[in-house]
Amino acid sequence: MPTYDYRCKSCGQTFEYFQSMKDDPITTCILCGKSGEVDRLISNGGGIIFKGSGFYVTDNKSSSSKNSESSSGSSGNSSN
Repeated sequence: MPTYDYRCKSCGQTFEYFQSMKDDPITTCILCGKSGEVDRLISNGGGIIFKGSGFYVTDNKSSSSKNSESSSGSSGNSSN
């Protein structure tokens, strides 16, 4: 579930609110309690998090597959 940024028109404060994407935007400021005075802001979103191996050149292939590629690549070049 995402965290949304809101700004209250009454008190001018900005706050975050954790809610489902299916939920309607909130209409009451959680800081001052005024109803109908809240705007949802457009945010830059969250960053991408890469977990696990396979994101670096050294993690992509095992040493045995590197050796077989280099031998097949060199034989293709010598036939020209």
